Amino acid sequence: MDGITGVDARPFEGIGNGYLTDYRVRFDEGGPNGQARTSTLLRYAQDIAWRHSEDLGFDRDWYRARGVGWVVRGVELELHGPIPIGQTLRLTTAVVGHRRIWARRRGECRLVDGRLAARVTTDWVLLDGRNRILRIPDDFGVVFVNPEVKGEILRVPPPDGAPAQSLTLSVRPRDLDPLDHVNNAVYVDWLEEALEAAGWRPDPPGANEAAGSETWRLEYLASAGRGDEVVVDLHGDAAAWRARIRRADALELMRASATRG
Repeated sequence: MDGITGVDARPFEGIGNGYLTDYRVRFDEGGPNGQARTSTLLRYAQDIAWRHSEDLGFDRDWYRARGVGWVVRGVELELHGPIPIGQTLRLTTAVVGHRRIWARRRGECRLVDGRLAARVTTDWVLLDGRNRILRIPDDFGVVFVNPEVKGEILRVPPPDGAPAQSLTLSVRPRDLDPLDHVNNAVYVDWLEEALEAAGWRPDPPGANEAAGSETWRLEYLASAGRGDEVVVDLHGDAAAWRARIRRADALELMRASATRG
């Protein structure tokens, strides 16, 4: 089932205007259970998107010269099975749709035997140096040929009521990426840290076949910065939870939800 409207969730059929490459899950990308961390998949999805862009002539120098850059606003992450460290994953990515000010990518992670391990759908917006959202340049429409998305950018409803559990964390230097802000994958590490502290994550998503599939939906609202204190609020229970990540001054940074099955 695809929780994002406007694009069918069919299996990736050829790369067409997309990009394909392999990633080996490194030792440091796994957790104590020997499986890839959930955030590792977002890092792969981000990296392959950049490699695809570079392959088509939109490298970092192109963006730097224009003072613009893509930022993740929404993610739907389907987890279908465990990914042990040392495994080589075949990843695909393609821009599958767009609207005036945002674009949607879909990627798949498959094991060497062809089984689907994860599917990542990401909604991106283009920002200028003052963090203003820009209209997608005509250059992209020539190179990335894809249909207009009929639905809307991914949203996650705010959780209701008081949180069941909360965890306070500080932004550490290692959380910052080359753009000097907290990378989108780090928020997932914070979520998993809060889930573990609450006892809601005996096994990470996909850590055992019996647990079935799990779908995470993430909406990024603002960026945490160097030295910020952040609070992860959990609502619901281990089977179906919602979360809000906020700064200590109450600025909302992210909303998330997850369902199994």
